[in-house]
Amino acid sequence: MATARDYRQRRRLRRDRHGRGLRGTLYPASLPAAASRAERFDALVLDALEPIEARWRHELTTLDVAVDDVPEVNADSRAPIDGVLHDGAVPLSRLVPAGVDRAGLPTRARIVLYRRPLEARAKDPGELADLVHDVLVEQVAGYLGVEPDVIEGD
Repeated sequence: MATARDYRQRRRLRRDRHGRGLRGTLYPASLPAAASRAERFDALVLDALEPIEARWRHELTTLDVAVDDVPEVNADSRAPIDGVLHDGAVPLSRLVPAGVDRAGLPTRARIVLYRRPLEARAKDPGELADLVHDVLVEQVAGYLGVEPDVIEGD
């Protein structure tokens, strides 16, 4: 049984205002074109992390991977921070070691990838995928204390 709300919703999607055609969503949510740039980047990070995690699963159980749009700006300190991977002046990622937060609770180690600086350095989606993979390999190697070549393996 259709309710008044269902009727209004269907009517709203079919409404032709000023002869400009039917209104509604441009792409169904199931199509890749419907995903935002941030969602596509998150999927790219997961794809790059999958083979690394498959090989190093036991060593990476206490590591989180996160994505931020841009790095935080600390105007008080311009000194380099440990665990930050730079490409010029803007950091591409950061390795936050495990520790204790302000409330005294233990925190897990975390790799933070910065989406906008990484996207700015890539010319096309293929290059972005390679760059994300390289940054993840560098940070995981730093976390485990091994060379990046060991992380990639054969």
